[in-house]
Amino acid sequence: MRNRISVALLAAALTPLAFTLSAPAAHAATAAKPYDFNGDGRVDLAIGAPGATVGGKAKAGAVSVVYGGSSGLKTSTRTLITQNTAGVPGTAEADDAFGTAVASADLNTDGYADLLIGAPGEDVNGDTNDGTVVAIWGSKSGLSGARSVPNPLDEDLDRYGQSLTVGDVEYDGDLDIVIGSTGPVGLTFINGPFTRTSSFQGGSGSGFYDTHSTSYGITSLSLGHVSASWETNLVVHGRKLGTDDAVTHLVTDPSIGNYTDWWQELPSGYVSALGDIDKDGHADIAIGNERETSADPAGAKGGKVTVVYGGPAGVDPSRTPLVLTQDTAGVPGASESGDRFGSGVWLGDLNGDGYADLAVGASGENSGAGAVTVLYGSASGLKTSGVQSLTQNTAGVPGTSESNDRFGARVLLADHSGDGRAELTVSATGENGDGAIWSLRGATTGVTTGGAISFGPGTTGVSTAGGPAYGAALNS
Repeated sequence: MRNRISVALLAAALTPLAFTLSAPAAHAATAAKPYDFNGDGRVDLAIGAPGATVGGKAKAGAVSVVYGGSSGLKTSTRTLITQNTAGVPGTAEADDAFGTAVASADLNTDGYADLLIGAPGEDVNGDTNDGTVVAIWGSKSGLSGARSVPNPLDEDLDRYGQSLTVGDVEYDGDLDIVIGSTGPVGLTFINGPFTRTSSFQGGSGSGFYDTHSTSYGITSLSLGHVSASWETNLVVHGRKLGTDDAVTHLVTDPSIGNYTDWWQELPSGYVSALGDIDKDGHADIAIGNERETSADPAGAKGGKVTVVYGGPAGVDPSRTPLVLTQDTAGVPGASESGDRFGSGVWLGDLNGDGYADLAVGASGENSGAGAVTVLYGSASGLKTSGVQSLTQNTAGVPGTSESNDRFGARVLLADHSGDGRAELTVSATGENGDGAIWSLRGATTGVTTGGAISFGPGTTGVSTAGGPAYGAALNS
């Protein structure tokens, strides 16, 4: 079944969505862009470390936030958030995995972006791995104060918060929080608007149990404006029923109760990013599948990325998807088993020309040392000329490539400096056994290594005990 289940958050599950709410606060004239927590116009960076030890509790998890500045990320201006942080609901406990997923939007439209954090390993009322999500509030001085996001269907799911995104998916003018989990109800929508104190506005849950493995659930989520008829479209990742093979769908109209009427099947992968590569007003979708064909028939030797172009009705049927591997002409390197090309993908404008560019992580390259490939957008789509390849052995990139660093496990293109060009942020979750972050500036010519920085968990106050998996999640 793929039917939508409406619920009232303050009533029993599966009851109709209807109850009285306290009035939400007045909306600000201009909402902040996602991840601009202090309202200065620059994108800040949230770094998930779900394996971090907190208060002696292994794998309790933590999130570091590094704020943007005129020269890019400033590690001197940062916030560390755990479940032991004052005002954050709950207590850091072993295996909570706080920071497995992050998402952001200006939930209360006060001009400061807020941060959502998933802790899918949280035990709730005796239910092991029930999971939880918390909202941390932005302000002029950064992040402070928090509240829990309700779980209206906790009896029908586990690992609530293993994936997250937020946007106006119901196109009613208010933001909605979208939360992935395991179990019969894999996807939960929490309706906005949101404030620090008012009641939540209800929600709904969706089951995929005739097509998706409920054991894996909804493993990853991304969103953007693809179809002309709907402001925000979701890309939903899971695993096929009875296998661990990837399955990916584009949600074109989530207001319809029967899911078979509002999704389109996409090339299968484990992560995705949306952005307008050709500047036609429709977001395009880059889907990463890092697995070998022996592990997933939809994979490729060394991994692959498939770029699907958007159009007025969702996927543009007139355009053949672009399949990229390291054997694609113009893409540096060669496809070798275990490269994991596509372990991370992101779309953003590095050179400031208005076309979204693509960053691809290959965290298994060279015995797990890792690499990142950058391709550039144009009016005709993604170009396979002028492609850049970066590793820790590239001149100007801090560090040295070593086995199992996993450079490129996650990638991000976001404008931390406010100059109109994105920086390239890369995580290497295996660096020194702990993980680390790199930030390289964007320029009119593309990525530049001048002024590149790198930092590890200790710089932002995260314990290195037990392997924190620093950088396992970045801005989504």
